[in-house]
Amino acid sequence: MIFATFDALRAAVGTEVGVSEWIRIEQEQVDQFASATGDYQWIHTDPERAAAGPFGTTIAHGFLTLSLLPVIGDSVLAVEGTRMGVNYGTNKVRFPAPVPVGSRVRGHVELIEVTDVAGGVQMVTKVTIEREGGDKPVCVAESVSRLFV
Repeated sequence: MIFATFDALRAAVGTEVGVSEWIRIEQEQVDQFASATGDYQWIHTDPERAAAGPFGTTIAHGFLTLSLLPVIGDSVLAVEGTRMGVNYGTNKVRFPAPVPVGSRVRGHVELIEVTDVAGGVQMVTKVTIEREGGDKPVCVAESVSRLFV
C-alpha cells in the first residue's frame, strides 16, 4: 500500500496494510547466512545430518527469517515523499515454528503505531511470517522503523 502522506499513514493504524509475495528459502541462502554470521549449527548447514534430525531436513536460522522483515515491509508499505527509511529495531520477536529449506514464506504486515520524531515519523508494524502449508507462524515480530522527509 502506498500512502500519500504521513497523515494517511496514521489513518491506517490498526489495519493490515499488506501481504508480501512468497519468498523461497534455499540451502545456498542458509549457507550464506551461516557464513555471514558464523552460525554453522548442523540443523542449518548439514543436509545429511539434518535429514536424521528433529525436522527431517535443514532449516533456516531464525535470524535469517527475521532478516526478511525489510524486504517484506518494503514490498507492502511505502510513503510518498520520504527520502530515507531506517531500521530502528524490533520488539517481541518469536519463532513459533521452523522454516524447512525449500519452503516458501510470506509476511502479513499490520500497522501498529505511528509517532512523530524529528524530521519524520516512527512506525511500528507487526509482521507475521507464515510458511506455505504451515499451521502456525514461523516468525512474529514488531518492526520499528523511522521514515524521514
